[in-house]
Amino acid sequence: MPSSADPSIGDVLRRGRLARAAWMTLGLVLVGIGIVGIVVPLLPTVDFMLLALPCFARSSPRLEAWLLSHARFGPPLRAWRHERAVPRHVKFMAIGGMAFGYGLFVLHVQPGLPLALLVAAVLLFWAVWIARRPEPGMRR
Repeated sequence: MPSSADPSIGDVLRRGRLARAAWMTLGLVLVGIGIVGIVVPLLPTVDFMLLALPCFARSSPRLEAWLLSHARFGPPLRAWRHERAVPRHVKFMAIGGMAFGYGLFVLHVQPGLPLALLVAAVLLFWAVWIARRPEPGMRR
């Protein structure tokens, strides 16, 4: 016998709709930030589109399909989804952007040696990780 604390079917459906609305809102916000990244230097575009994909997968298959079939964003998103691949020019841009950002950090913040080394180590870790990603169409 269900207790009064058990959720009703209506409650479950409302929570499901609420969760889908939250995922869709988050996905749209991420796409918006990605679009801003088209014109703002050092703000990545495809990264935010990559983050929006799972949000749309949980909320709107139509928006997920739109992103995957988009003329500009679709190819890198599909390459990442299917092969975890990053095009060579994107690797250079990402690593170059990290190096440029680190240079600005050191120049303007003038951190102490321990902080400078910590930030350098974190950026180096991610630079190596990015560099080791396969390129689209390559087989391991």
